Amino acid sequence: MHALAVLVERPEHLVLSQLELVAAGPEDVVVATQWSGISTGTERLLWSGRMPAFPGMGYPLVPGYESVGRVIQAGDASGRSVGDLVFVPGSRGFKEARGLFGGASSHLVVPGAKAVAISEELGQAGVLLALAGTAQHALAGAALPDLIIGHGVLGRLLARIAVAHGGAPVVWETNPLRATGAQGYAVVAPGDDSRKDYRAIYDVSGDSALVDTLIGRLAPQGEIVLAGFYDQPISFAFPPAFMREARLRVAAEWRQADLDVVLALLSDGRLSLDGLITHSAPANDAPAAYRTAFSDPSCLKMILDWSAAS
Repeated sequence: MHALAVLVERPEHLVLSQLELVAAGPEDVVVATQWSGISTGTERLLWSGRMPAFPGMGYPLVPGYESVGRVIQAGDASGRSVGDLVFVPGSRGFKEARGLFGGASSHLVVPGAKAVAISEELGQAGVLLALAGTAQHALAGAALPDLIIGHGVLGRLLARIAVAHGGAPVVWETNPLRATGAQGYAVVAPGDDSRKDYRAIYDVSGDSALVDTLIGRLAPQGEIVLAGFYDQPISFAFPPAFMREARLRVAAEWRQADLDVVLALLSDGRLSLDGLITHSAPANDAPAAYRTAFSDPSCLKMILDWSAAS
């Protein structure tokens, strides 16, 4: 079986290509993708060649970890059924390309255990579940954020989930185009905020140069959580961190338990994904869609529609 997939052949060279899929086994499902999201963090690093070394990293590769589609074939031991609408956080099912992430494809072969059944009502918004799970994972077992750095999709999800858990964060955003759309929290420019007593600061900007600034805004024994993805080394001046007895925590990728919390919040109406998908393009226009996602600050989340892919 072949699939039309987004292929990063080498840094800064992205094409659509027909790729052969691996054979599906009894524990696998074949998913016909309906929508996939474009990440302006991770996928930009893959496209630019700035992604730090990871196991399995290399080119050519299929990007993407935010896919929603319909199960069209289900193995006897897959735990899924034909017709299920599922969220798929990536795939390794390509013979001719690395499947590091691997979700931007018209068809996907994945273990049934990785295909998460979602409601029909969620629909294309299901592409946001990976980022919502990432936000929940950053929060899990720790103090809710008083301050969040960045009001992109991940920052908005982090703030909305914090509010759902009873928090009232402040969000810093330097771009006026992204300062709107708050739901139950305040968005301010850093220069308009004089506070230096934040107990928990969550950074989702990916800017490794911010740590000294954030340490200067901490209360004694406060914590900075690095919840973005950083392609440059993290460094900071020791004395201010020492004086505050600051803590630094790195949040990793989401787990199934995080996704379960997110799905529960969505089910009971405490979390909304409205207003986060701002752009959509046919999958056949993927090269142009990726350029828009990476360059247009008004684009919070671009999704590819695979319904007419050929």
